[in-house]
Amino acid sequence: MPGTANLGLKANLNLLVSYDPLWPDAFEDEKVRLAKALGPAAKGIEHYGSTAVPGLCAKPILDIMVGISPLAEWERCKPALEALGYDYAEGAGVPGHYIFGRGRDRTERTHLVHAVEYDGESWRGSLAFRDALRRDAGLRESYAREKRAAAAASGDRSAYNLRKGPFIAESTKKLLGDATS
Repeated sequence: MPGTANLGLKANLNLLVSYDPLWPDAFEDEKVRLAKALGPAAKGIEHYGSTAVPGLCAKPILDIMVGISPLAEWERCKPALEALGYDYAEGAGVPGHYIFGRGRDRTERTHLVHAVEYDGESWRGSLAFRDALRRDAGLRESYAREKRAAAAASGDRSAYNLRKGPFIAESTKKLLGDATS
């Protein structure tokens, strides 16, 4: 019997765990569900964030980016995502992202879906950062140190995200600058 990916984090907890090699399979399973439910509204479905980077510590929540074009069409995805057990996290505080979460119940998250503009700045930047982390061990280790320091400095997820945000923004700026050179 295949194993089950180590996923799930209670609300208001901020915990980093070791990489789980079952996370990519868990993403692929969810990608199939999302593609079927969203149909042509989803121009792309990508696994991103730390659970998408082998060897990187992460919060045990799959981050999934769904590319919508034009982004104004995101609301058409809401009923399909809700039918899959996701709830809309209104006011999640990520500009240009419409975020939906699900878990075993409403007190935790195992999956987050970020609806973003397909091939927009967030789409391109997030994938560039993920791909750079996958191929560059030095960047991956620097980011892991940044994540551990951010987690140690605060137990709050939003403070954690704010603390590591400048590292991600600076890295992404360099990556996208390199891509356009």
